[in-house]
Amino acid sequence: MADGGGWQRRAFIGSFTAAGGPGIVAAAVAPDTGALTLLGSLDGLSDPSYLALAPDGDTLYAVSETAEGTVAAYRVTGDRPEPVGRPVRVGGGPTHLGLYDGHVLTADYGSGSVTAVPLRPDGGLAGPASGALRHTGAGPHTRRQQSPHAHQVQADPSGRWIVSVDLGTDSVRVCTLADGTPDLHREIALRPGSGPRHLAFHPDGAHAYVVNELAPTVTVCRWDVSDGLLKPLTEVQVLADAPAGDAYPSGIVVSPDGRFVWTATRGEDVLSTFAVDGDELRLLATVPCGGHWPRAIAESGGYLYVANERSGDVTWFALDPETGLPRRGTAGSGPASVKVPAASCVVLG
Repeated sequence: MADGGGWQRRAFIGSFTAAGGPGIVAAAVAPDTGALTLLGSLDGLSDPSYLALAPDGDTLYAVSETAEGTVAAYRVTGDRPEPVGRPVRVGGGPTHLGLYDGHVLTADYGSGSVTAVPLRPDGGLAGPASGALRHTGAGPHTRRQQSPHAHQVQADPSGRWIVSVDLGTDSVRVCTLADGTPDLHREIALRPGSGPRHLAFHPDGAHAYVVNELAPTVTVCRWDVSDGLLKPLTEVQVLADAPAGDAYPSGIVVSPDGRFVWTATRGEDVLSTFAVDGDELRLLATVPCGGHWPRAIAESGGYLYVANERSGDVTWFALDPETGLPRRGTAGSGPASVKVPAASCVVLG
């Protein structure tokens, strides 16, 4: 992504404004070290906790993780995000969003739904939500699973299917769009009480990995794109030892070459590295995340970026291409972090 300031790549950081966050932050990415340099921020949207970039990198979408719940669009060709039209109401407490077939989709944790909002040709929001799918069900965790809690939504690698992960119902739903409304194709049950949070696809298009929040594990699955079927195979611990308390895994990323998987775990404040071996994952090591409460992670250009919510910073790690292990910063690159109070996610263009 090029812009008038001469930077070729950008990062965008979401944050919780209710906890002192600056809103949506733009940063430049140094091509040689992966280091971030903060450029500007915009605080016009409450709690923009999760962000997604359009494929051309010129438009950014953000959820407002509030009780009423909205999604907003921004032009990001300059040093500061600029609003494109007004935010649109979605479900309650949206925590994630993705793009699919001319729509932006939101995962609404509070209302347990997935909402679709149509897009204009220029990437702006075309109007009110065109439809929503309300999840049903519950799980055995008495405090966290009394009702559905959609936590993530995305298109599968083929672009044919919508995949939504529900922490409250211990399941993954596969959908399509019918006249602008998410239409359920099938629901896949995961282990009761596991609390699935986020799913990441392998670049082979035949495997997917679900990180579970209520049990510090990853569920390895096969993905059948022809039938829109996710088949759970095994469940792997994200920590070598039992956690000292509640661990709460958060983010999951697969390396572009498909050899490694990384997860972040709050409570323990660590990053875990797995080797991919066919239908198996093998835990290689865990390292400190460089902050407190790593809420989300992202990989780009051989670096792993971590949004640490409670320490209020984004840290980055160089990834060893042979071992997959993260190493904090790079020699001569200076401090491998930037301060962003209440940081909640980071996406890179």
